[in-house]
Amino acid sequence: GVHGQIRRYNPDGTGMEIVARGVRNSVGFDFHPKTGELWFTDNGRDWAGETGFEEELNRVPADKIGGHFGFPYCHANAVADKDVRKADACSGVTLPAQTMGPHAAAMGVHFYTGAMFPPEYRNTMFVARKGSWNRTQKFGYDVVTVQMDAQGANPKIVPFMTGFANPAADSFVGRPTYFLQLPDGSLLVSDEQLGAIYRITYAR
Repeated sequence: GVHGQIRRYNPDGTGMEIVARGVRNSVGFDFHPKTGELWFTDNGRDWAGETGFEEELNRVPADKIGGHFGFPYCHANAVADKDVRKADACSGVTLPAQTMGPHAAAMGVHFYTGAMFPPEYRNTMFVARKGSWNRTQKFGYDVVTVQMDAQGANPKIVPFMTGFANPAADSFVGRPTYFLQLPDGSLLVSDEQLGAIYRITYAR
């Protein structure tokens, strides 16, 4: 099939190569500044329950280019789909480097390469989670960092930009969506809910 793929082309449209198969809904991607590896978010399918099929953060190592990432038969950390069945559904599937929570709507991905933020943020990944749209208990509505070792392994999710959601009232006031790093090292974050753009700076 030609669907559910990430491809790359030369600027003139020649040299098509399939980078990833079995991708459901990838909204954000970026390349690791040191390893050059592609990382991308992938949103799990709807109508599979409140906690079913977490969003994925996927990594494409050099030896996995063209690999299959599971959709529509296998989701998240090797969970077979109950409706779209296939024998050994998760066999040979490249599993996510990290799951991002159920219905979090993981969107933009950005590796920070600026000099404004403290050194520990250099090459750190930022992920915007827009937030759930049809989950009874809302989830997401934040920006997190994904900290990992120099080889891009052992990722750990850490809250970075919060306050958009009010769990007590099960409400939200903003939906972070995407990033743009400015030449001065500050970081812009777009908010789909308000049509706003926030600029994050750091002063020593």
